[in-house]
Amino acid sequence: MEGILSQKSPEGAWERAKTVLIATLKTPEEKSRADRYFSMITKVEKDGEGRFILRVSNNAAAEFLDENYASKARTCLGLVGEGDDVKVEFALDDSPPPPPPPPPPPPPRPAAKADETPRTVQQQSAGRQGFISTLPLNEEYTFDEFVSGPSNSWAYSAAQGVVQTPGEKGYNPLFIHGGTGLGKTHLMQAIGNELKKKNRNFAVCYITAETLLNEYVNCLKNGTVNSFRDKYRNVDALLIDDVQFLQRKNQFQEEFFNTFNFLQGKNRQIVMTSDVAPKDLKVLEERLISRFIGGLVQEIDSPSYETRLAILKKKTEGKLPIIPLSTLNFIAENIKSHVRAMEGALAKVKMVMLANPGEEIPPVLLHRLLKDFIESDENIRRLSIPDIQAACAKRYGITVEDVLSNVRTQTLVNARQLAMYIAKKFTSQSSNDIGKAFNKTHATVLSGVKNIQKRMDVEPDLRESLEAILSEFGVKPGDELN
Repeated sequence: MEGILSQKSPEGAWERAKTVLIATLKTPEEKSRADRYFSMITKVEKDGEGRFILRVSNNAAAEFLDENYASKARTCLGLVGEGDDVKVEFALDDSPPPPPPPPPPPPPRPAAKADETPRTVQQQSAGRQGFISTLPLNEEYTFDEFVSGPSNSWAYSAAQGVVQTPGEKGYNPLFIHGGTGLGKTHLMQAIGNELKKKNRNFAVCYITAETLLNEYVNCLKNGTVNSFRDKYRNVDALLIDDVQFLQRKNQFQEEFFNTFNFLQGKNRQIVMTSDVAPKDLKVLEERLISRFIGGLVQEIDSPSYETRLAILKKKTEGKLPIIPLSTLNFIAENIKSHVRAMEGALAKVKMVMLANPGEEIPPVLLHRLLKDFIESDENIRRLSIPDIQAACAKRYGITVEDVLSNVRTQTLVNARQLAMYIAKKFTSQSSNDIGKAFNKTHATVLSGVKNIQKRMDVEPDLRESLEAILSEFGVKPGDELN
């Protein structure tokens, strides 16, 4: 590349600086890592103030590069003649990604022999035909049923791009992240359903990271790891939900890394979802994170009022009873925390309208009818982690400092894990943010939440404590966001 770039162009200056930077790194691993991340730079610009702006294909990669290489880049640009006070910024290349190329024309198909059934052009090998893993795809999760709006339009477009040309570089892997109930799983399964629709023999595997991990553990116990490898390296598309559950599972991360590389090397499509961005998966191996952000990373945000209304319209379209627009407006305006609460309110409205056909519910009665949903929604949106920590400390007769400590007496562990559980289930905070609030890791939060979940049905005292704490905030079990 250096031979065709002007020595005075921003691109030429960056290429020289990059060569110097990589040469100063001590180990082959550091050099290889830097080279991988720098390959994500899509554009080099220099503004009127002499600042170098290095554009990157996604936010996660831009933030990682800025945090880890900006200082070194400034020094090396100075060494190649750009001045000691040169400024460097890694930023998102927000130009729309190019549309995926159209699929190549099918090659001529040889005539079938008399005793041979003709095969479709895209038909996969017999070992991979129609493979679906442990979890079936929900047929209702389609692109037609997904409501696209400003909060999710980029993720929606990326998902459609994957379907057009699965395995295409730039769309592989596709990493979708965002809060609970925003449509990540819907989009992922829509990809799987559409791939199957286009070619019923396409080998699609949809699975959660936790299920995948449990299967691997069982294979280790049974000495059947080779069959595990054969199974997951023999698919055309691997769709993995909730990859944050892979954290701190070091032995499995090694296995997953090798499977990931194998599939990507064969141009097989990988799609992943997470409640946090790749850069926030702090205890995943760095080489895995670099693979994740090497494709396309898209975030889904909370839907606006317009999108919430569109979701309600979609859920009532062509169905009886006919819900007046004014009623849908009321729900969209008053219930904002998550889609599940809107669905519950809508179901209650339908029940009343079926019992009173032809009658529109007046606003006063509508407010009374949905009072619990509205109040719970408002309370959940006001619920903060410090408030939760204080309420749990009060319940167990300890201090907030005790909750945040590392002391592991049973009382403190109960209070700490219950506070984590409430924060995870009843706020929109990510597991990573909850971990920071408790001075704990993301993995510790998930472990604590899972422990409380298991104990809840068999320990009445624990259930009673949960209900008592929630009642202080005007919230009850069943209002969970997660």
